[in-house]
Amino acid sequence: MPGDALSQDPAELRRRIDTTKAHPARVYDVFLGGKDNYPVDRAAAAAALAANPRGYLDVRHNRDFMRRAVTTLAREDGIRQFLDIGTGLPTAENVHQITQRIIPDSRVVYVDNDPVVLAHARALLTSGPEGRTDYIDADFKNPAQILEQAAKILDVDEPVALCLVAILHFVEDEEAYPIVRGLIDALPSGSRLVLSHLTEDLNPENIRAVQRTYTERGFTFVLRTRAEVERFLTDNSLVPAEPGVVPVHRWRPDGDAPVPEQPGAAHLETLDAIERVRYADINDVTDADINVYAAVGNKR
Repeated sequence: MPGDALSQDPAELRRRIDTTKAHPARVYDVFLGGKDNYPVDRAAAAAALAANPRGYLDVRHNRDFMRRAVTTLAREDGIRQFLDIGTGLPTAENVHQITQRIIPDSRVVYVDNDPVVLAHARALLTSGPEGRTDYIDADFKNPAQILEQAAKILDVDEPVALCLVAILHFVEDEEAYPIVRGLIDALPSGSRLVLSHLTEDLNPENIRAVQRTYTERGFTFVLRTRAEVERFLTDNSLVPAEPGVVPVHRWRPDGDAPVPEQPGAAHLETLDAIERVRYADINDVTDADINVYAAVGNKR
């Protein structure tokens, strides 16, 4: 629940954290150069990187797509409300930081069910004085709870951007499509869907190798085709924004992908492959590197 989630007893929160199994949010954090993860998460990331040595480009370009999409919706479309489900751990340029620079009184609700994300959720609530942010501790598979709690912060009579960024490939078809339909149906005309999703269409050998490393660790990992990703739009009568469903680095590139500050060469030599990822410049991406589709849909 908003507010209440952050008051959870620290001892209970620690009991909820399972450090023996990798978690998608924490593996994602590893690839973004974060520190809020455990050895089991770093091992999963390292195995994925060994299977696909440039796989970090999927993660980093996925994050940069979110930056571009949120910027576009706020600056060009005037969207001032965002519901970000599967938020992940706080990192640089969270949704509220992007949108509140453009629309200071915008509202953002974050949703995740990883207790490690909850433990760090206060970093997501650093709203500007005119805007509002909140955090819901809830499972994507419980959309009714999400919508009920989000309505305490968001005006559901006004357009909302629903952000499902790199979450749906962790959900099987029989749940994924109905859940998205339920979420979209609850939002008013003018709302948007911001979507990214792993696929085997583009570079199947690489991503199937990564898929094996994750499924061996107990993750649900569904690689969908372009047509199957498009269904999240067409099944819900959403009009795709240009350029449609495309590889993530090709969705309105602006050349502003952040370039990490580089450490000294001597320090870089001491780092292992997964530690070096945080310093990689992602602007040298090619089509052969990417396994993620991205799209934005408009609810008429």
